[in-house]
Amino acid sequence: MRTTPAISEHSPDRGTLYLVATPIGNLEDITLRALRMLREADLLAAEDTRRTRRLLDHYDISRPLISYHDHNKQHRSTRLLRALEEGRSVALVSDAGTPGISDPAFYLVRLAVERDLPVVPVPGPASPIAALVVSGLPPDRFVFEGFLPVKAGKRRARLQELAGESRTIVLFESPHRLVRTLGDILGILGDRPAAVARELTKKFEEVSRGPVSGLLERYGEKKPKGEMVIIVGGHSV
Repeated sequence: MRTTPAISEHSPDRGTLYLVATPIGNLEDITLRALRMLREADLLAAEDTRRTRRLLDHYDISRPLISYHDHNKQHRSTRLLRALEEGRSVALVSDAGTPGISDPAFYLVRLAVERDLPVVPVPGPASPIAALVVSGLPPDRFVFEGFLPVKAGKRRARLQELAGESRTIVLFESPHRLVRTLGDILGILGDRPAAVARELTKKFEEVSRGPVSGLLERYGEKKPKGEMVIIVGGHSV
């Protein structure tokens, strides 16, 4: 019977940075390999240690855990790089989903690559992909824009840059800014087909589809809660 290689497949004198994808909601959405990495890594680094601790407790995993987020990434990177250079393995996780997508993982990855340290993905859930494939919009060609700028002028300027984009557009947005962003999309990109995916894989998961004007009306009347992904159809040439 063929078995999955263990962490020790890498050189013991050069630690490996593992980017471990974790559930975006439902704790069952985690791979066997991800669980093994979390159990065997010498050190775990998490964007939100409280959230990650709930995941670890759920699967009865006990490993050293430190925080790694936007406010401490410079200081923490020094410690994590030292651990890697000493031959220890580090498993990096984000709040939820795949590290490196709208979180500070890229900062550490770049430093590790510059030092020629091994960086290995442990793939799994990613909310942009989950939202895209259930949106009903073409998923074969898309562009991920993350969060639009908070300031109105910069946000609208970014949308103007996307006005001629023929690929499906994927955006993150917070619930209290959703209506404002949908209004800007309607005004600049037009009344395109779109979808809003909310609380994916969680108890109150919801995917609303329709023209941007319909989504704007829906969420203008019913204030949304939870994590949001907006999917917008590309410009029709």
